[in-house]
This record gives sequence, structure tokens and C-alpha cells, in this order.
Amino acid sequence: MTAATRPHAPFRPSAAQLALMLNNFLMWGGFFMVIPLVTVHFSHGLGWSAASVGAVLGLRQIAQQGLTVFGGAYADRFGPRPLIAAGLAVRAVGFALMGLATTFPALLAAALLAGLGGGLFDAPKNAAVTALTRPEDRSRVFSLMGVAGNLGMVTGPLVGAWLSGAAFGTVTLVSAAVYLAALAVLLLLVPAVPGGGSAGRGGLGGLGVAVRDRRFVLFTLALGGYFILSTQINVAVTLRAVALAGTGVTAALYGLQAGLAVLLQYPLLRLAERHLAPHVLLPLGVTLVGTALGLMSLAATFPALLACTVLFSLGSMVVFPSQQTLTARLAPPGLAGSYFGFGALSLGLGGGIGSVLGGTLVDAGARLHLPALPWLTFLAVALLTALALTRALRHLPAPAA
Repeated sequence: MTAATRPHAPFRPSAAQLALMLNNFLMWGGFFMVIPLVTVHFSHGLGWSAASVGAVLGLRQIAQQGLTVFGGAYADRFGPRPLIAAGLAVRAVGFALMGLATTFPALLAAALLAGLGGGLFDAPKNAAVTALTRPEDRSRVFSLMGVAGNLGMVTGPLVGAWLSGAAFGTVTLVSAAVYLAALAVLLLLVPAVPGGGSAGRGGLGGLGVAVRDRRFVLFTLALGGYFILSTQINVAVTLRAVALAGTGVTAALYGLQAGLAVLLQYPLLRLAERHLAPHVLLPLGVTLVGTALGLMSLAATFPALLACTVLFSLGSMVVFPSQQTLTARLAPPGLAGSYFGFGALSLGLGGGIGSVLGGTLVDAGARLHLPALPWLTFLAVALLTALALTRALRHLPAPAA
């Protein structure tokens, strides 16, 4: 009997897994409760330049993605729960201080503190899922984690908008309370997972193992291509939507993407994994995202653009759980945090390049009278990324028990 046909117990989320999903909902909800209002408060309310506020938000993102590498590595040394707990507490303090900031240095310090918190809990959260989930169930749990995160992404801005009539400091305090609630859920319901306890298992030693893993380095670099594409929902796709229907349509664009993820991500994954393994689903999802972006070159109306966005969202729903499942599968026992931390560089690298590349290509297409230029470029990036991922995942070892 092969591993593929061996029967196993039906999947039912455990209390710890449900607690991690609730945590993810609270994390994303607390984040999006505040971040959309930062620009409104400091630019329109206090008269700061958009460039200064954008610099603060950009540096926060860089700090979080850079520190995620070390958060994941030390989760392997000490166990993920202490790192997640520290990250939630630090993020709560950072967001609370944002509400008190009246100068650029004060806001920057609060934002960097919030970024440090995210760097501490991001990869350890995925390491905890890996440790507390059977290999055959990981894609489903990661998919449900994505559903919970998207639900928070929808709920957070609604709560923030409801509170926006109050002082900005009130919103940040509520967000901080949400992170403290997530901390309580973690400590009460998520069991401790022991760390490696030596320099060879976890810490910088574990990070060194990931860096020397040629297959995983290629996998991480290839995933950067996907994040170049995924970033375009905030750059090229948004610019195209505004050009077609005005500034008021961006909420519909983001709402459609998040709503589809909440409703369809888990059942879509269940359907797809009956026929295809994660190492096949991942390049396929990237190809769907690239195809959606390529078809946007033909979208002459906003409804047509929304139809392409649906295809974009379907591809993204397949990519996220497949990427997380494969990262857990490629990690040696006890080093999931190091691998998730190192793998987060693909988001930092690809997202940064994508933000610059998207705007540059849109401007170049307009200047050269080649409006299809950005969209066909994104399609080419998707095909090259899918090819690189297929190569990195050849002869994949069987999942560990």
C-alpha cells in the first residue's frame, strides 16, 4: 500500500489548530483596523506629506520581513510559542504608541516596533501549525489559516471605519487590545512545542542549514517571482481599475478578492488536492495568476477587470496553502521555523521589486503607447516562475511522518 493510498483518520481541526486560526483572524483584523487609517490620520488630519507617511509604512514592512528570518530561526531553538507571544505583545505596544505619535521620529519608532512584533510571530506561527498538524492535513490547515486571515482583512477595516469617528488613538488602543486577546488565546489554548535546544538545531545554526539547502534557496528565489505578481493587485491592477472607473472602485476590488478567499479557498483546495499534489498545484496557481494579469490587457471595462480579478484570486488561493505545505515538507525535522523565516525573504524581495516594477511598466506602457506591455510582462514572469518552481520541486522527497 502506497503513501498516497494509505487510509488515515478524517480531518477534524484540533483545539490548538482552531486557536491558531482564531489568532490569525485577530492578527489580521487588528492590523487592518489601523494601517488603512494611518495615511488618513497623518496626511489629512495632521497635514504630513504622503511621502513621509509612505516612508514610515515602507520601513515597517522592511523591518518585519527582515526580522522574520531570525524570528523563525529562534522559534526552532526555543519553540514557537514564546516567539509568537513576544511578537503579539510587542505589536500591541507598537500600535498603541502609534496613537500617541505627533512627530515623525515617534511614528517611525512605533512603526518599527510594530514591525519587530510581526517579525517575531510571523514564521513561528507557521512553525506551530507544522508542529501541531499531521503532514497529510497541513494543506487544509494552512488553507483555513488563510481563510481566517482574509476574514480578518475584511473585518478589520470595517471596525476601523466604525471607530474612525473617535480619536485615532482610540482605534490604535482597540487594535492593541485585539493583539492582547490573541496573546491570551495563544497562552490558554496552544500547547508549547519544544525547541531544539542546541546551536545545531535552531537559532543561527538552523538558518545556516536553510541557506545551504540549494533546493530550498531555488524554491525561495522562484517564489519571489510569484510575489512580484501578487503585489500588482495593489499597484498595476489598482491603477487600471481607477483608470477605468475612478477612485471609488478600489474597495470593490479588494472586497471581491478577500470575499472570494473567505468563501472559496478551503473548498477549492479540497477539490484541487483530490487530483493534484501540492508540488503540481503551486506552479499551476502561479500560472493562473499570470494568465489573469495577462488577460487584463484585454479588459476594456471595469466588469471585465473584475472577471480577471476572480481568476487572479483563484490562483492565489491555490498558491498560499501549497507554498506553506511545501515549505514544511522541505524543512528538516525541528527546523520548520528557520525554513519559514528564510522563505519569507521571497515576499520581501518579490514584493519590493513588484511595487517598483508595476508602476514603472505602467508608465512605460503609456509613454510607448503599448498599454499591453505591463500585462504581457507579468504573464512572462509567471511562466518563468512556474518553470523555476517545477524544477526546484523535481524528485521531491516523500512527506515525513
